[in-house]
Amino acid sequence: MSAQCEVAGKAAAKAPMNVFERYLTLWVALCIVVGVALGHFIPAPFQAIGRMEIAQVNLPVAVLIWLMVIPMLLKIDFGALHQVKEHWKGIGVTLFINWAVKPFSMALLGYIFISTLFRPWLPPEQIDSYIAGLILLAAAPCTAMVFVWSNLTKGEPHFTLSQVALNDLIMVFAFAPIVGLLLGLSSITVPWDTLLLSVVLYIVIPVIIAQIWRKALLARGPQALAATLAVLGPVSLAALLTTLVLLFGFQGEQIIAQPLVILMLAVPITIQVYFNSGLAYLLSKKLGVAHCVAGPSALIGASNFFELAVAAAISLFGFHSGAALATVVGVLIEVPVMLSVVKIVNSSKDWYEGKSS
Repeated sequence: MSAQCEVAGKAAAKAPMNVFERYLTLWVALCIVVGVALGHFIPAPFQAIGRMEIAQVNLPVAVLIWLMVIPMLLKIDFGALHQVKEHWKGIGVTLFINWAVKPFSMALLGYIFISTLFRPWLPPEQIDSYIAGLILLAAAPCTAMVFVWSNLTKGEPHFTLSQVALNDLIMVFAFAPIVGLLLGLSSITVPWDTLLLSVVLYIVIPVIIAQIWRKALLARGPQALAATLAVLGPVSLAALLTTLVLLFGFQGEQIIAQPLVILMLAVPITIQVYFNSGLAYLLSKKLGVAHCVAGPSALIGASNFFELAVAAAISLFGFHSGAALATVVGVLIEVPVMLSVVKIVNSSKDWYEGKSS
């Protein structure tokens, strides 16, 4: 285990799990149910919130993501970022999964399940649109939520930040060509303003705020930083749960109206998450990557930038298209399935490091 993993592990061991963390899966399930129910029975407030957007990026959701991400970023000492070079194998694994495996495996799974096995039960005019939505979902690696997943697996924060920053840079240049290739189009219109604004909102602004705040807290002593993090921990998870209520409230009508279609779309998405996270985790073990890097590597490799996917699907195919619905199903699947991957990563640590149970 690297020095960073030892430090991260010791710090995590001193921090007991709060009630939000201990029962997070239950809270997530309740928020999904509440969001769908509220969106169905009282859609007007959600429609009003949904209109608060710039370049199809929802501003209330962006603020909630800040509340999720900033507490994670407060823990990061940018002066130690140069140490991430010892994790080059983990970065290589994640880049391979994100850009050489995930979009193409999702296209294959979409063809197998949506275009072939489930075709008799799906609207024939929407088949291609569903597959397009799945491809859009897989072609963009997650930007914001991975900080939450990394934190839950006691991941190395400098690795996570560096990997996300690198993925964002690649995404600016690779998203359109990969999507265009897999959709069989000679060209595709990508909402670049959405992409660039999302990167600024979900990465640049939170990083700046967190580092200014961290510097101010450390000027008062390490205890000030520790006390602030203790308070912000529950706030971060509460923001996650509120975000879920909003996202599912936005799509409550569609989810209730098309349960069978949603179930069938969920199959390839779920398989894709477990396949890519498992492949990244096993490759990391094979290459001797530290567990505190292998965990976030698996999670970054499997998760999706659903904010961009939803925006791109609506921009390209329309709000009521099969593509838009497929990306929303990605949101439905993302949190509970990723929480199960977090549990697998945490519970398999001894196996990963070659220790006896």
